[in-house]
Amino acid sequence: MFLQQTLTSLVTQSLPPKQIIVVNDNSTDGTQEIIDNFTEEYSFVSGIKTNSSGQHLPGSKIINAFYAGFEQLDTEYDIICKFDADLIFPENYLEFLSTLFTNNPECGIAGGFCAIQQRKAWKLENLTSKDHVRGALKAYRKACFNQIGGLRKSMGWDTVDELLARYHGWEVCTDESLHVKHLKPTAASYPEQAGLKQGEAFKKMRYGFILTIIASAKLSYKKKNFSYFLKCIQGYFRSENAYIVTPDEGKFIRRYRWKGIWSKFF
Repeated sequence: MFLQQTLTSLVTQSLPPKQIIVVNDNSTDGTQEIIDNFTEEYSFVSGIKTNSSGQHLPGSKIINAFYAGFEQLDTEYDIICKFDADLIFPENYLEFLSTLFTNNPECGIAGGFCAIQQRKAWKLENLTSKDHVRGALKAYRKACFNQIGGLRKSMGWDTVDELLARYHGWEVCTDESLHVKHLKPTAASYPEQAGLKQGEAFKKMRYGFILTIIASAKLSYKKKNFSYFLKCIQGYFRSENAYIVTPDEGKFIRRYRWKGIWSKFF
């Protein structure tokens, strides 16, 4: 149970959040008791219960829970954050985010980096590039969030959001000094489906087959799991054409990805 530590790190921020909404998605442990304790002590903390599928599906379950909380927000916000409940934030995290957004009017999405504990030391997770904000700790400028049409209820939501932000002229801002402790490192919560769903996501984002091979190989290498690569390719071919981006957005995404690939060689 990590929620207690996550909420404690948020309510003690140097820049307090205006509102925290905790979504209890069909939990059977002591989650609700923790939420109740915080809502009693802090007026800006509230909780909501929802009951999505018991199946841990990547993407859709997470975003359904997010929107259950989002619907409870008032509209008077500048920045909206989507945080997982297994993180410990440094006490100046929100203050740093505010500075990133304030200093750069074109910053649409911002965040720090997850660190995992290895032999009593906290080291940065090596899963993504330095210009990507992990889905566990995303922060969005309201104008950007609205322009990209919110978050997609699909695996790949935390990739396509940044690609669409760039499509609309926004920047993704990260700060390598912002280390967030990740208490439950990304692992194989749904090992059989993860690769399949990732392959489907590449198809839905209109990557095309060659880019899918490259992206799948990169992920497989980082996870040190060759079967993940095979599952990605299988997922790509079994996916129906239920695209989550338009043809023009897909064209931009492919061009952006190829530009990134060529930049590593030239």
